[in-house]
Amino acid sequence: MRLGVQVREALPGDMESLVALCLAARREAAVGAQLCTDDADRLRDQLGALLAARGGRVLVAFLDDEPAGLLLARVVGPGPFTDLVSLDIEAIYVLPTARRRGLGHALLVGATTVADEAGATEMYSSPLPGARGMQRFLARLGFAPAASHRVVTTAALQRKLTHESGHVGAPGSVRRSGPRGLEDLIARRRQARAARQPVVEEPVAPARSSGADQGRASITMQVNRAVQSGRPSSSSTTTW
Repeated sequence: MRLGVQVREALPGDMESLVALCLAARREAAVGAQLCTDDADRLRDQLGALLAARGGRVLVAFLDDEPAGLLLARVVGPGPFTDLVSLDIEAIYVLPTARRRGLGHALLVGATTVADEAGATEMYSSPLPGARGMQRFLARLGFAPAASHRVVTTAALQRKLTHESGHVGAPGSVRRSGPRGLEDLIARRRQARAARQPVVEEPVAPARSSGADQGRASITMQVNRAVQSGRPSSSSTTTW
């Protein structure tokens, strides 16, 4: 993974950048009309509705401080039909000029943090038909077919992302946390949830319920660490 990549939760000031990224994805997609509207005002309202909805989450990826990718997701459950909590990834997109720099990988690292904080044990994604690059990208990270979706357990995806990050470091980068450390962290969290006890850890920030700013800091901290020790995806994110 190259330096200069950062992922965090979207802020109100990011709205115009999010609209621009959605419109770029629509122009690139072969099924653009199925992807989103081409009306910027409507897109702005729709993204705002997602952010305001319970469980709605939007992550923004930056390359050299410029917005270059996004991930739209929703925490789902528990409900009348299941006690499980899952994270439904509705869209992942990276600008063509920013691909093969590890932004898709970094966005999924951020998504696993969101899932872990929400107690989501599985993560779903529904790439559009024909998006072969995205299909390969998700399959390589362990997402398996599930009806029209692809699904992977949160723990399995965390292990896969950690395994990939541990192979190649960026030249001159400083490794601040190794694969073993993240695996130990995942194990401690799983044991704590099973025992219904709170986890006190350093340097991970408190869960989202303690405040939106602390949730964003947690995602940014963990993504930046993965970024400094990872590698670019061999099949970069293309369209939704």
